Amino acid sequence: MSQVEHAKTAAEAFLQGGVIAYPTEAVFGLGCDPDNQAAVEKILAIKNRPVEKGLILLAGDYSQLLPYIDEAAIPEQKREEMLARWPDGITHVVPANRDTAKFLTGQFDTIAVRITSQQDVVDLCQATGKPVVSTSCNYSGEEPARTWQQAEQDVGDAVDFIIKGKTLGYTQPSQIIDALTGEVFRA
Repeated sequence: MSQVEHAKTAAEAFLQGGVIAYPTEAVFGLGCDPDNQAAVEKILAIKNRPVEKGLILLAGDYSQLLPYIDEAAIPEQKREEMLARWPDGITHVVPANRDTAKFLTGQFDTIAVRITSQQDVVDLCQATGKPVVSTSCNYSGEEPARTWQQAEQDVGDAVDFIIKGKTLGYTQPSQIIDALTGEVFRA
């Protein structure tokens, strides 16, 4: 399967409510259409993750995040600082749009978002016009997959499609910080 065909198949699985394993900066992620509650619930079940914790949205560009964030609540200087830190490696917690589903934000009125340069994710987001839900590709308590082969071995039976790409080679998952206050949630 060519890279173009692979990307098209990933996008089709995404748009049909499938769960996808895909490479991020450091590890493989599990993702789906953020507007498909059944797909998000499938990820939460795979991970044994409570909905209250919320999820990260990973995008290829900032415009894909706009439907989910309350941009008016982000001061211009903070938005510029946030955009200057991207792409890769930093997840920002920002005010969520009031219409953003609670199955994404959990118990919070914020949402965690990141822009990546990982080409497989950029291609998926461009093909679908949306960000992708992002949580580490592993069952609760297990180490996250760092290769597509490991993802296939670990969760292959639970997902609908695995993007057979490579991470960007980072050694640690993204740092998570509050875009407005600078508070660090994960170093």
